Amino acid sequence: MRVSVVDAGSNTVRLVVADAEGGVLLPVHTVKWKLRLSERIGSDGEIGEDALQHLVKAVAAAGSTARRWGAAAPLAFATTVVRNAPNRQQILHTVRERTGVRMCTLPGETEAELTFLAARRWMGWRAGPLALLDIGGGSLEVAFGRGRIPDFVASLPLGANRLTRESFGPHDPPARAEVKALRRRVRHDLRDVAARIRWEDPRTVVVTSRTFQQLARLCGAAPGRHGPFTQRRMRRKDLGKAIGTLAALPAAERAQLPGISAPRAAQSLAGAVVGHTAMTLMGLNVVTVCPWAIREGVLLRSMEDGTDWWADLTRDDAVAAAPTAPLALAAPPA
Repeated sequence: MRVSVVDAGSNTVRLVVADAEGGVLLPVHTVKWKLRLSERIGSDGEIGEDALQHLVKAVAAAGSTARRWGAAAPLAFATTVVRNAPNRQQILHTVRERTGVRMCTLPGETEAELTFLAARRWMGWRAGPLALLDIGGGSLEVAFGRGRIPDFVASLPLGANRLTRESFGPHDPPARAEVKALRRRVRHDLRDVAARIRWEDPRTVVVTSRTFQQLARLCGAAPGRHGPFTQRRMRRKDLGKAIGTLAALPAAERAQLPGISAPRAAQSLAGAVVGHTAMTLMGLNVVTVCPWAIREGVLLRSMEDGTDWWADLTRDDAVAAAPTAPLALAAPPA
């Protein structure tokens, strides 16, 4: 069975096509479309016509690519930027009407559960009690569990892109006082969740997301060309040093550092502050980088539990979005 998933995030729309046979998930094709949706929304968080036009084109391209690769209709979801938009229902309805792709949003806690499932499957049972950290553009997900599904999950408004917009002024690089204030904010918001993780005392801690992957590369982990099966770890003391490096450079110069891509250079400092503060509060000296995250979690859950779980999970979005009129677009996607 060939399956696919579409993930519309703060920076990109990503498609993963995979074969799901015999309990094994084998990647077939992946592609992404640069969107930078978070940079196109209004000050009130609403997604306007220009941003919607770009989202529709990217989702339409993802849907047609999935069909071209012989996959079933993609399981499609949008993350924090769309989930928190005041006009979320209109956005979802318009995307469905214009592309034929039934997109939904997922609660942050559900994102954490699905990402945990992916990490558990990748790391295996030998990892023991497992903790997960996932920095997205708009939120930070934390999970802990001893089995397939986590016992504890949390979703916090500590995404790298969100914090960059909310905490740093026009100066590039930001002022030292702004970085210190950001660390205080993150420490305050993470206090209770970190205490729970310390109490659970996980045997293994994994980090996922592009932000963590790039920070790990900056801290000396092997580059992506070495393949997904190369073990990658990141030490807290190395991440602390990386914060000093990132804070001293403007975004354009950060993009020249190992692992830091130009689209994520501006938010890399905030991501590093979140990661280092979390590791400090949780008492973690080292974490393991997991290449699987929420997209793989969605596909794994679909493979293991069938597609009914997805229909049940997304029914509320479908009902809420259906009655609303789609936003007007200048023209349908090419």
